[in-house]
Amino acid sequence: MEDEQKEESVRHFLDLVKKSRRGKLKIYIGMSAGVGKTYRMLQESHALLRNGVDICIGYVETHKRAETEALVAGLPIIPRRKIFYRGKEIEEMDLKGILNRHPEIVIVDELAHTNAEGSKNTKRWQDVFDLLEAGISVISAVNIQHLESINEEIEQITGIAVTERIPDKILEIADEIVNIDLTADELVTRLKEGKIYDQSKIERALGNFFQSDKILQLRELALKEVVHQVERKIQTEIPKSIKLRPERFLACISSNAETAGVVIRKTARLASYYRSPWMVLYVQSDSESMERIKLDKQRHLINHFKLATELGAEVIKIKSNAITKTIIDIASEKEITTICIGKPHLNIFQVILRTAVFNGLLKNLAMKDIDLVVLS
Repeated sequence: MEDEQKEESVRHFLDLVKKSRRGKLKIYIGMSAGVGKTYRMLQESHALLRNGVDICIGYVETHKRAETEALVAGLPIIPRRKIFYRGKEIEEMDLKGILNRHPEIVIVDELAHTNAEGSKNTKRWQDVFDLLEAGISVISAVNIQHLESINEEIEQITGIAVTERIPDKILEIADEIVNIDLTADELVTRLKEGKIYDQSKIERALGNFFQSDKILQLRELALKEVVHQVERKIQTEIPKSIKLRPERFLACISSNAETAGVVIRKTARLASYYRSPWMVLYVQSDSESMERIKLDKQRHLINHFKLATELGAEVIKIKSNAITKTIIDIASEKEITTICIGKPHLNIFQVILRTAVFNGLLKNLAMKDIDLVVLS
């Protein structure tokens, strides 16, 4: 079953490659070194090669791991470029050599790597951009700690300042992102078995980076990042008519002090339970203009807006006498799944809950697949 899924993944990526002249980008992301990103890239390379695809290794870092090195055998390799830097011979990916060879797909490991002085680009991710623009598809890998936007969080978790970083836009342009996930126990076991670092580095790693609490937090960041990218692709690529809508709550309040607070707090609890975004809507009709409602009600309203913000809501204030239409319009615009209101006798709903208007509201909400919750 697992082999069938891998073959399906390979076929899917091949389809992507064929759809566009610009190269496609696939990134394997993981919470730390040693989870198996390079191993999976090489496995995929062999599968692509078996499918008759022109694939080459542009740069792979095996870290002398026996399992990984065994997979390099049999794959076409574009030789690295040797340069002398500060009296030492070092090897870099040969960008020009790859462009000249122009394979259909190239493997480029260590996406956050900083190139040696004298290279065309400062960073390897910039090399990847050049390859994509030339019509070469790229399969690459990176650890979550190299992502620019969460650099400070990473330093707080690990106590290590990560200097080699990639901009978030790299993940945004990726056509596929695959998270290579392991539990903390599995990762530590791999470390102790010598599958990540050699024996001389294991004890030090266990005392620093490879601690369960740190691994767990890094794992969460990696999973969240992949979820974020998947959600972004859903928003941009899946037609609205067939999209599964995530829960979104809209709390509708009036200037009634007592009930507004209840509606806000109960909606906050619902949103928290579903881990969903939520909003608070206040529709100010002419009868609730600041000139007509008492100062104490105005103060209560301001406090309720403040409470909603503190609880994580987006506050929306609109002046309109078409209360029902405004609620429906906002619910549609914000892709709301559930509207929460107070008891029927509330001021703002005296108009809404008159039979004909209320029936109209219910009919509209039913058509748009929006639930209505009346909170006690």
